[in-house]
Amino acid sequence: MADVDERSWSEAIGMYARRYTIAKVTRRDHEDWAQDVYTLMRGDTPDARGWQVNDPLADEFERLDDPFYPFVELPADLEKAGALKARVYEIPRSSAKKLLVALSTLWLNVEETPEFEERRVELERKADIILSRFPEGSRFYANTGRDSAHLDYYERISSCTTISRHGWDLGLFLVSGTEVGMVWSFHAW
Repeated sequence: MADVDERSWSEAIGMYARRYTIAKVTRRDHEDWAQDVYTLMRGDTPDARGWQVNDPLADEFERLDDPFYPFVELPADLEKAGALKARVYEIPRSSAKKLLVALSTLWLNVEETPEFEERRVELERKADIILSRFPEGSRFYANTGRDSAHLDYYERISSCTTISRHGWDLGLFLVSGTEVGMVWSFHAW
């Protein structure tokens, strides 16, 4: 497993800088991780360790009236947390790695990404760095449907259950005993 520090983390989440993608981590304060997603979805949430976040909407006008924009499901209590959890499915660590890579591609589609094979090793290295922040025993959840655990995320992703105001968003929640992270990408058409 790759080692993670502030510099390597910053470099790794830099692969989302060209996309409309939110990538950040907050501390785990609740027994039910979905309740911590409420904090994570806020635009003003700093990283649990003070490290860099990727949030293209930081300081944008959309957040003036709604600090949760672009998200719609806000797990502020157990009932809403349950509604959020019903939209995601657990996936194995190996699938989480591939999904992290797919979320960095321009159209959220590895098959349509020019020169992917030339960049694959570097993108997978960055995904390993992100995953190293979440030790063995961590859990991963994607919004790509009931078969999420069996999908090959290097093939076209054909469905999602949105949690945003956009018509298409794909993402991953990363959950350890001490932190909850998200890498969430959007198509804003």
